[in-house]
Amino acid sequence: MNKKYIMSLDQGTTSSRAIIFDRSGSIVALSQKEFRQIFPAPGLVEQDANEIWNTQITVAKEALEKTGLSFDDIDSIGITNQRETVVVWDKNTGIPIYNAIVWQCRRSAEYCDTLKSQGYTDMIKAKTGLVIDAYFSATKLKWILDNVEGAREKANKGELICGTIDTWLLWKLTDGQVHATDYSNASRTMLYNIRELCWDKELLELFDIPKSMLPSVLPSSGLFGNTSPLVTGSTVPISGIAGDQQAALFGQTCFNEGEAKNTYGTGCFLLLNTGNTPHINNDGLISTIAWGIDGSITYALEGSVFVGGAVIQWLRDQLGFITSAADSELAASKVEDTGGVYLVPAFTGLGAPYWDQYATGTMVGITRGTNKYHIIRAALEAIAYQSYDVIKAMEKSANIKLIELNVDGGACANSLLMQFQSDILASSINRPACIESTALGAAYLAGLATGFFESTESIKQNKVISKRFRPNMSAEIAEAKLSGWHKAVKRTLTDEN
Repeated sequence: MNKKYIMSLDQGTTSSRAIIFDRSGSIVALSQKEFRQIFPAPGLVEQDANEIWNTQITVAKEALEKTGLSFDDIDSIGITNQRETVVVWDKNTGIPIYNAIVWQCRRSAEYCDTLKSQGYTDMIKAKTGLVIDAYFSATKLKWILDNVEGAREKANKGELICGTIDTWLLWKLTDGQVHATDYSNASRTMLYNIRELCWDKELLELFDIPKSMLPSVLPSSGLFGNTSPLVTGSTVPISGIAGDQQAALFGQTCFNEGEAKNTYGTGCFLLLNTGNTPHINNDGLISTIAWGIDGSITYALEGSVFVGGAVIQWLRDQLGFITSAADSELAASKVEDTGGVYLVPAFTGLGAPYWDQYATGTMVGITRGTNKYHIIRAALEAIAYQSYDVIKAMEKSANIKLIELNVDGGACANSLLMQFQSDILASSINRPACIESTALGAAYLAGLATGFFESTESIKQNKVISKRFRPNMSAEIAEAKLSGWHKAVKRTLTDEN
């Protein structure tokens, strides 16, 4: 108990971050570094796994340097990560045999169509809680084994291992001593049986993936291993791991059934705690493991929006409409509304509740009077509209009405977006003082395992709401705007064209 700090390694889709927290859950130091996004062809998204590792260990050391701390001052490390992105590497050399294939990548979409046509939809959903989609890891992993020269032969000999990004970081931090993941990340692969809590033999045979490649699956809060002195200069326990959205649910202290959060990151991800029962449904949502602690599994219902904050990056990087993401709020406020413009940012297909992997981006309502500020505002509103669709599907599936929604992620700092979200939902939005819920959740999971945090009840006392957004739009106006949005979505969907 003499160590005062805990470190979260928050490995996201576009950047690696390290955040040091104290016992109150307050941020002591933060360091962040972006890394390359690789687009070999339209719809294909890759990343350099070694670059991910290098940026992650760099920011960890930078965060310590900012405060004059060392790894000796850190009680434990929690890891949270972009989910579904998968890496395959040589078991003996530790060298990846191909770039990491990112969750956004659509290269296996046609194969997913084949699986659907062969009647595997219900079986896969019953076992994994997931829909068949290129989003999840299994088809990406199969693609690597099928397309990288010699990969399948080496895999069958037991020479290759794989994992989601948490597994890759854990392997690197322990200098190749630990090959493991947690329940939450395993449940995102489309290979893990979330009822029986095992890598599913039937699914491994279907995707032709040797079980020897896969990591051990451990509780989300518990000792995974210790960092190697060769990496960190001393040994630090790695005692918490969760996929980014499950970590955010934990960081928002949504420990009870019926509590929900929405993370506005690269994508938007709404999770609803469903307790100790997986909620398999046909409403365009997925059931996932939220976390496993002390022999107990907590499940969540999830809706995924593929392009959330990424649309703001698109405005900045591809269109040059803004110079930084933070500029989007001021730019959007220069016009009273979108002037009738709707942008559906289906850059990598559409996620829940539509699950149209071939949908592409659409903009409607453009007139001679449309300017860039209308488009910027339409892009921001699109984030809220997509989240609205997921929330309504979730309310229907779980037979509840969300009175309030906990929010986090970088884009939730945009008050214009949060107010608009509250308006069209007709619900209150709670923005916490610490919007780094993902990293905080990983810290809480790690600290609970070591005793740094006494209990979930003590963790709840750390939470502070900085602002509540309440609806301030008439139902008639909201309905009109939503009607326009749904007309735009209809034009985007491939089965409508």
